[in-house]
Amino acid sequence: MSRTAQEFHELYGYPAEGVWAAPGRVNLIGEHTDYNDGFVLPFALPQRTEVAAARRTDGTIALHSDGAPSGVVTLTLAELGPGHPPQGPDGWAAYPAGVFWALRDAGLPVGGADLHIRSDVPAGAGLSSSAALEVATALALADLYELPLTRPELAAFARRAENAYVGVPCGAMDQMASACAIEGHALRLDTRSLEQRHIPFDCASAGLSLLVIDTRVKHALGDGAYARRLASCHQAAAALGVRALRDIPYGELEQALARLADPVGRRRVRHVVTENERVRRMEELLAAGRLRETGPLLTEGHLSLRDDYEVSCPELDLAVATADAAGAHGSRMTGGGFGGSALALVDADAQQAVADAVTEAFRRAGHTPPRITAAAPSAGAARLR
Repeated sequence: MSRTAQEFHELYGYPAEGVWAAPGRVNLIGEHTDYNDGFVLPFALPQRTEVAAARRTDGTIALHSDGAPSGVVTLTLAELGPGHPPQGPDGWAAYPAGVFWALRDAGLPVGGADLHIRSDVPAGAGLSSSAALEVATALALADLYELPLTRPELAAFARRAENAYVGVPCGAMDQMASACAIEGHALRLDTRSLEQRHIPFDCASAGLSLLVIDTRVKHALGDGAYARRLASCHQAAAALGVRALRDIPYGELEQALARLADPVGRRRVRHVVTENERVRRMEELLAAGRLRETGPLLTEGHLSLRDDYEVSCPELDLAVATADAAGAHGSRMTGGGFGGSALALVDADAQQAVADAVTEAFRRAGHTPPRITAAAPSAGAARLR
């Protein structure tokens, strides 16, 4: 019996019907492009969220997480409804509750359930802990209630939970990566059509390693900034007469920028259009097995996120600059920004030296010591038992 299943039994007094898991994700390239109908290239992490669950027949939902001190959160299906704040629980429990609501709002026959949740996806690290929780819950409910849903459909319901129930206007990338990724590959996703291509990404065979540098900070500056950038992009798209910024060809960027009077809007447009181009170039290099040559694209992307999209922070900038100076082929922030994690592509035999350099730089700057791990592309969501 898995630890999650055992804890469920101890908590609720009877065995779970199953255990389901979904991973966090790292976005290799393609940041803040997904809500602009653009292109992204994430992969799933080994870290995952596990959900042990069993059905109930009384219309009650019981939610428990080993990472939350609040005990069991209990509510009824009738209480669920979107809003700001949503009807029902807030905090971490809003994410699984939102999945129940999204499935039922679509007319699917989902009843109550007892859930116990364990996760080793770091929260607040820009690694999509919320998407992992949503997707694991969606997969559990789909199996328990025999819902004939594809992985992209599960991801869509998980995203709807976060957008409409929790109130976070995220794009499709996080949930799609958690639900659909396969081991040893990055997921090239067109966020408009949801077309997927699985691109081989094997750092080890190339003598490389991809470090994830969790700065362990989240700045309050990020509160509401995501929504403001989304609005700025949509306003710029409307001013340029396109459906979304993905419709501006890279070769016509300068002409488009010349038509925008707002300097902030110009910076946002420049980031999105050039980031989509970086995804295209990254895909080409990975497909050709030229992994070392992808490093400069990472650093180029970070500078764009720092200067044009303005979502970096001192800790992320320090991690990137230090890793590059210590011999990384390239580095960039990953995730929404204002804290969270950075990536560094390094030679396998230089992992420790780069990690030590970043840790020492944080110590000298008086920052919280970062958490640094090597990441390998892993499998998406699955039933464990």
